Amino acid sequence: DGAARTLTSTGRLSRGPLFGRAHGRFGLSPTCRPLSPAPRSQENADPQKTAFLLRRQWTLYSVTPLYRFSDARLRDYARLLSAFIAAEKQKGLAVEVGVELDIKVAVSSLPDLKGSDQDQAAILVQLSSRSPASPKNSEEKLIWSGWFCSVSGDDLSENVPEDFTCLPLFLASGAESYTSIVGSWFQKTFDCCFRRLAISPLNLSWMAAMWTGCKVDKAASAIELVFSVPCLPQPLDISYAIHPEDAKALWDTVQKTPGEITQEEVDVFMDCLYSHFHRHFKIHLSATKLVKVSTTIASAHCDGIIKFLQSQYLTGVLMLLTELAISQIQ
Repeated sequence: DGAARTLTSTGRLSRGPLFGRAHGRFGLSPTCRPLSPAPRSQENADPQKTAFLLRRQWTLYSVTPLYRFSDARLRDYARLLSAFIAAEKQKGLAVEVGVELDIKVAVSSLPDLKGSDQDQAAILVQLSSRSPASPKNSEEKLIWSGWFCSVSGDDLSENVPEDFTCLPLFLASGAESYTSIVGSWFQKTFDCCFRRLAISPLNLSWMAAMWTGCKVDKAASAIELVFSVPCLPQPLDISYAIHPEDAKALWDTVQKTPGEITQEEVDVFMDCLYSHFHRHFKIHLSATKLVKVSTTIASAHCDGIIKFLQSQYLTGVLMLLTELAISQIQ
């Protein structure tokens, strides 16, 4: 994880301590959580505006609050970041701001990606390039995308001073070298800190249970759980696929309150799957490590890799990831 090594990780803001109070989060406490699709704020949102986020692999990062970030200066940020990238490509030589470069930077707002009115609008950063051999008016090719967001991140934002903007979750798709350069510019400009965001086996099991219980408009795909077997000379993974109707039927027998989920229910759901697997293959999955979950809603890997598959539940998944990012910051 080259990007993780090149992005500094200080664990605190240089302008003050991390803000916000610690409390129970999904997979970390037995409290109930709702199983919900897009929040009311998204009922009238245009799914086409966020369709490009679907079916693409994103790498997750947590980001501490940004100091003196302004939505009104997005075009300025694009110019400055463009010059910074050019300077990095020329090994630190200064580049005049405003000069046409081979890499174009666009910084824009995604106001539909919010869980509540208190959330900061998501910020999208895109890098595009045109080959020197291509005609001047030819279409530019998108080479990297990254976006900051906070979906129902009120627990952090309500405890930070006015000069700070809370966008704790960052997702990147593209070459790690560009992730490193863009992250470095944001860290230097807004005094923030990026850290790779891993997903624990406990949180993966929560995702498996929650996404199994979600209703989708089209035919559901199989639930696939991937387990890594420890202490072997060569890596060995076990893939466990469950028919979506069978998984949903099992979840319906486990879930006590429709629309809510508890840690106890997640444990029972997973134990039932483990018992079924042992009955057929005489393998104790409880002795392995859950490393990946794939469902109709989304797929997630323990290394902090996510793929969104349903626009209906996009903000719901982002709410969980925002909580994970905030818990790592706090």
